[in-house]
Amino acid sequence: MSHKSKSMVALLGFVLPVVSASSAFAASVSWKGMVGVISAPGVNNPVGPNISSGTFPWSTQSGSAHVNLASGAASFKVRGLVINGQIFSGTPGPVNAVEGTLVCNPGDAQNEAIRDTPDVPIDGQGNAQFSGQIDGIPAMCANPVFLVRIATINAQDPNAARGAWIATGTQRTDKK
Repeated sequence: MSHKSKSMVALLGFVLPVVSASSAFAASVSWKGMVGVISAPGVNNPVGPNISSGTFPWSTQSGSAHVNLASGAASFKVRGLVINGQIFSGTPGPVNAVEGTLVCNPGDAQNEAIRDTPDVPIDGQGNAQFSGQIDGIPAMCANPVFLVRIATINAQDPNAARGAWIATGTQRTDKK
């Protein structure tokens, strides 16, 4: 092998990992579906130590989410996100706003990162959507999870259930 060929191999050995690292960083993640959190009333089904489940079982008709991990561009929509059973059955009950939540490195106590969208209204049929930015996504966002969480409720204590997750993205696909 000539000196020129060895130099080219050495250069490729340096450039390829850099290109691979930046394409991994520029990944976007999509969730083709959205499902409600089906847990028994009053039973917590936490995603992690900082995210508890909603106080009622929830279901959805459809939904999706997309996050560009490099730029923070994000969108989600959910249709028919409603409570199952209880006095609010078939409606979002007292919930009048939700937020989308990206969880990076879930279950990793030292590296778990929770990033939220701004609050968006949810209508009486359980429809909500968002298109905008999620700020502060860490460079290392392994095994990302997308949640829809309660933002505000129309009740005496509007922050009582804030942050409880009521739906999650499904059928995740990663694009480099």
